[in-house]
Amino acid sequence: MFSDKITIFWNNKSQAHQDFEAFLKSHKSLATNRYTYSEIKKMTNCFQEKLGQGGYGSVFKGKLHDECLVAVKVLNETKSNGEEFLNEVASISKTSHVNIVTLLGLCFEGPKKALVYEFMANGSLEKFIFENEANLLNGNLQLSCEILHQIAVGVARGLEYLHRGCNARILHFDIKPHNILLDENFCPKISDFGLAKICPRNESAVSMWGARGTIGYIAPEVFSRNFGVVSHKSDVYSFGMMVLEMIGGRRNVNVNVNNTSEIYFPHWIYKRLEFNEDLALRSIRNETDQERIRQMVITSLWCIQTNPSNRPVMNKVVEMLEGRVGTLQVPPKPYLSSPSRSPCSFSSSTH
Repeated sequence: MFSDKITIFWNNKSQAHQDFEAFLKSHKSLATNRYTYSEIKKMTNCFQEKLGQGGYGSVFKGKLHDECLVAVKVLNETKSNGEEFLNEVASISKTSHVNIVTLLGLCFEGPKKALVYEFMANGSLEKFIFENEANLLNGNLQLSCEILHQIAVGVARGLEYLHRGCNARILHFDIKPHNILLDENFCPKISDFGLAKICPRNESAVSMWGARGTIGYIAPEVFSRNFGVVSHKSDVYSFGMMVLEMIGGRRNVNVNVNNTSEIYFPHWIYKRLEFNEDLALRSIRNETDQERIRQMVITSLWCIQTNPSNRPVMNKVVEMLEGRVGTLQVPPKPYLSSPSRSPCSFSSSTH
């Protein structure tokens, strides 16, 4: 459906503007504000304050006429071929959920493309979970177990909505801390739909060429069909890997080391769980924290099962995170590995 339109749209770049206008006209649900590039420049004060960098562009802080703060994603003209722009517009404009970032407007002037989103005061989740020098220098606080649990539940609810709550099923394919934004109350919102795939609600498996996503979060079946079919369960895997990073405060995979596929933290935490040992994590301060973290660990280990059919669907994930930890069974040990580091093989950068 949408994938066919995207292919036709980008096969003839000389017709890009005309085809994009036709796309908007034929999908009246994409009711959103249109801005000129000069308005985007004015909105961001000539791109003065940069909020972040993504695989296909940069995000700047902006302000609308009514003083409402916004985040403006300006797509890189050299890296972007336009498909991810259409993906994002087609996907996110179909959504309306407390855990999905809101698209407020867009700019499309030939090679100049930008997306205007609601402003998220606390930025990305990545800033609050990894212990690194930049986060220490910026004074980013360590999140409590209660907030970490709330964030996990919120992201799970957002994914449940994308998979089952829309009139089409949306598969994100790039769930990771960088793409989870936090408002002033640390309510999480899923962002960056540039790699998303849209399919009818009654279909779960999708076909696509090559792998897409970010190393460390890519489900086994996405880079090798020998593991199973690519489906909404691929997002479940990415979610599980992300939650393990939230718990451990470090990356599951060291992408700076060449020729390695070893996943360190999931292996370590599974062994402790298997032998009923104290999790001994920095964020645990009392028995309630211990219970919340154990709940998140067991749920995430189910999510990263190698066989997609062994992973829970997202509504079950929400139940597991919100239910009683005593009812959760420890899953079989997953095959803890990920594809070797080869950025050129993937549709998204490993930032």
